[in-house]
Amino acid sequence: MKKELELTFLIIALVTLLAIMGCNNTSKTFAYVVVDVDGIHIIDISKPTKPVEVGFLDTPGEAHGVYVSSGYAYIADGYDGLRIIDISDPSALLEVGFFDTTDIALGVYVSGDYAYLVDFGDGFRIIDITTPSAPIEVGFYDTRDFARSVYVSGNYAYVAEDAAGLRIIDISDPSTPYEVGSFFIGSRAYEVYISGDHAYLANGMAGLRIIDISKPSTPVEVGFLDTPGEAHGVYVSGGYAYVADWDAGLRIIDVSKPSTPLEVGFLDTPGEARRVNVSGVYAYVADDGEGLRIINVSKPSAPTEVGSFDTQGAAFDVFVEPF
Repeated sequence: MKKELELTFLIIALVTLLAIMGCNNTSKTFAYVVVDVDGIHIIDISKPTKPVEVGFLDTPGEAHGVYVSSGYAYIADGYDGLRIIDISDPSALLEVGFFDTTDIALGVYVSGDYAYLVDFGDGFRIIDITTPSAPIEVGFYDTRDFARSVYVSGNYAYVAEDAAGLRIIDISDPSTPYEVGSFFIGSRAYEVYISGDHAYLANGMAGLRIIDISKPSTPVEVGFLDTPGEAHGVYVSGGYAYVADWDAGLRIIDVSKPSTPLEVGFLDTPGEARRVNVSGVYAYVADDGEGLRIINVSKPSAPTEVGSFDTQGAAFDVFVEPF
């Protein structure tokens, strides 16, 4: 009888523990979308077929770029510089700090204690965000043309700089960044993504350019694909480059052999594809006036839209937390 009671209590305890674990398993995945004059929208994409907005904050400027790190969203907010938003409670977003740059903040990348910001005609800024409520600029580099986006890897920042192509900047000492290499092919460089020893450049009418950056001082193009539209955004994952190709939608390119990239699939989105982020088997496209588009890319040769969210304005950029 005693053993039966002990067994009963053990079963009850186990069931209770499993129930508690089930109740606590409420982790959600969010897409952070910035919308021109309408700030940041946080979209719950835990169910990609049914995205739901859970939070919103209207920033003072025109939101162009976003990066999320350690409970904060860092927004490149046009003429209103860098805005730092506490997103710990997505339903109650709160701006905690800002840094007013001198031109148009278009893109931002966060790594460690620094936010790396591209400021259009005023180049590349490095901002110490150790204290989010009091960001401080610690270094800058005046690039040659109009800086549009930035990607940081190791001791280098890679800047997509419009007609001046790709600029490679040594940031090992944040107070004195300096250029070590560059690559120019023509057209407009809109965005750059780094994967391994290669930089993938969304190069406007010149399509996707693949550049060997194993020697940052002498970057060399090893492959390219002239997309049908105007390449504005690029994200690399699992041997594929996903290109936001403006009026030609999302292009999926096999880059397993960087010297011979090959388009394997595409989906013509209803708007103008500006930026793309990939997580798991989904690509998330900031589709300008058509908001956020969610595309299943589990079969790269046949991508399928499974969900969308109307941002009520032009979606400029999207950042997605990994599944």
